[in-house]
Amino acid sequence: MALAQAWSVALHGVDGLAVEIEADVGVGQPRTHLLGLPDASLHESKERVKAAVRNSEEEWPKQRIVLGLSPANLPKGGSGYDLAIACATLAAAGSVPLDRLTTTVLLGELALDGRVRPVRGVLPSLLAARRAGLLTAVVPVDSLPEASLVDGMQIHGAHTLAEVLAWLRGETAALTPPPPAVDLPEPRTADLADVVGQPEARWALEVAAAGAHHLLLTGPPGTGKTMLAERLPGLLPPLTRQDALAVTAVHSVAGVLSPGDPLVSTPPFVNVHHTTSMAALIGGGSGMAKPGAASRAHRGVLFLDEACEFGQKTIDTLRTALEEGEIRIPRRDGIARYPARFQLILATNPCPCAPPKEIDCTCTATVRRRYQSRLSGPLLDRVDLRVHMRATTAMSNADAAPPEPTAVVRERVLKARSRAATRWQAHGHTWPTNAQVPGPALRREFALPRPTTTLLDRALSTGALTGRGADRCLRVAWTLADLAESDRPTADHVAAALGFRERRAHLP
Repeated sequence: MALAQAWSVALHGVDGLAVEIEADVGVGQPRTHLLGLPDASLHESKERVKAAVRNSEEEWPKQRIVLGLSPANLPKGGSGYDLAIACATLAAAGSVPLDRLTTTVLLGELALDGRVRPVRGVLPSLLAARRAGLLTAVVPVDSLPEASLVDGMQIHGAHTLAEVLAWLRGETAALTPPPPAVDLPEPRTADLADVVGQPEARWALEVAAAGAHHLLLTGPPGTGKTMLAERLPGLLPPLTRQDALAVTAVHSVAGVLSPGDPLVSTPPFVNVHHTTSMAALIGGGSGMAKPGAASRAHRGVLFLDEACEFGQKTIDTLRTALEEGEIRIPRRDGIARYPARFQLILATNPCPCAPPKEIDCTCTATVRRRYQSRLSGPLLDRVDLRVHMRATTAMSNADAAPPEPTAVVRERVLKARSRAATRWQAHGHTWPTNAQVPGPALRREFALPRPTTTLLDRALSTGALTGRGADRCLRVAWTLADLAESDRPTADHVAAALGFRERRAHLP
């Protein structure tokens, strides 16, 4: 009887847990038993691994094989355990030594001919393995750029199972080292100078970028709502190393990473179509839920065009994420947690007929009101800035000053963000943007004088504003003060912040 261990990783959301794979080869009728709550795809790995071993010119043990995946009470799924199962089985049979297996995590799906195929979630898996104390990782060659993002581990890439077995037998050069780091050019972003007119909407976009506020753009078709939304990522600062790894981990689990440039270093922009299902928006699927568009937009922009065409239940699922910055999806096998700290940009027409000129609208006031009510009050209460855009009346104006390019506006945005971060840090807080400052802190620790908040008090007393809405007005006021390089918001800043919330599409 022989026993051997190898290591792999189980992912639940973007959280990983090191899994010990024990292989016992003993006397008994030749059969392979897989224990540890495997799902259907993992249960099929027995036959995949057996064929891969035989086609790699190795002998599969003709004895009773028991494979235990520990922790035994943790549901496990996917094909990423194939490589570890093959190596543990052959080590238990005495075909390969155990020395390197004790500190190595093995990830990869095996083809029937022994090739090692890439799997999703390599980055979060290796981060979990590093936390568990594993020092070395063997991954598919195609996953090397992603795996090399993890510091503090020796990373190796494998084309085939035979290469991995040769490495376990002491052939150091059998595996492929990670590629050298290459400085890639910054991705080009669309320029704000391309947007014709719309000064109010441009100003709202700048305020949204400076404070990480959510934005609603209402207007007829062709006024530039989508163009403005697409230019918001260009105004945002690049992601920090920690945020970049968090975003990359989500994209890795979702399977949307770019092979040539795996690290997501710029804020992502995710454009969601109005026919998107609830599972595609917030995450879901059979078994352990997969990340949706909201999580892929983490630390970036989630753009919902034609927002009033979305199903109300679908779009209302974003309410919790807008408050908490996280999506939790309960399943039978556990709760999948995905980060979802994004900026929401909504764009919608003012009515169903949506003519180029509002004067040509044929909808009744009731129809327009019913159409706009598809965006529920609780959802709109979480949107800080609301702008009604007008149709463009001229394609060029020689007398007007040229529109500001992205570089100029971005410089003001970065200065405002720096002022905000410095202010909160001076009081011992780590809030990166004004939008993340809790309401109680604004009302107590950073309370404004009563004359400054008179308009807010009046709106609260008349029921025109909720308590949540008042907190969000204060956050926008602080952002306006930062853009104006003012130490504290004035009554004018508060009035402007309140004006952004009270703007509605005008009914005929």
